Amino acid sequence: MAKVSDLEILNGLMSVFRAKGYDGASLNELAEATGLKKASLYHRYPGGKKEMTSAVLDFMESWIDNKVYAVLSDDEIPSVQRLDEALINIKAVYNNGKEVCLYRSLSMDTGMALFGEKIEKGINQWLSSFITLGKAVHLDDATATQFAKQTFIDIQGSLVLSKAMDTTEPFEKAISQIKERYTNT
Repeated sequence: MAKVSDLEILNGLMSVFRAKGYDGASLNELAEATGLKKASLYHRYPGGKKEMTSAVLDFMESWIDNKVYAVLSDDEIPSVQRLDEALINIKAVYNNGKEVCLYRSLSMDTGMALFGEKIEKGINQWLSSFITLGKAVHLDDATATQFAKQTFIDIQGSLVLSKAMDTTEPFEKAISQIKERYTNT
């Protein structure tokens, strides 16, 4: 049997948590998505589903830090190029609008009670990234904050709409509008 990488495991876990949320994710589904048996999954995550979820949220936080925040904060790269790269990464993490947001999926019921602080930290990280970009394109603090919040709302709302309508068009349009928002200032 081939060894399953940590990245494959985290992506498998994330796919189940995105689809089912914390309460809906069964250990059988989590094991199947990772390619591991339940015993092997518990060996890696002795804290069970809670530890698995925490690991996925840490993975997502690291991803946002490297692929969104670091990119949008790199003042050695022109702001339009930073935005383009960050939007490419955002499209990748959401499979061009085909995947729902992990934060949304985990923000219901038990997931929010257990992971509310991590979810809030992740959302604030997204907002901070886009506030930094807003300031780089010479927006005042209030406008940069407003743009960042609207960007987050646009991404999240378009993902819900894309899923509900079974088309990525709302997500694609939101990405275009975000680019326009920051380049037409």
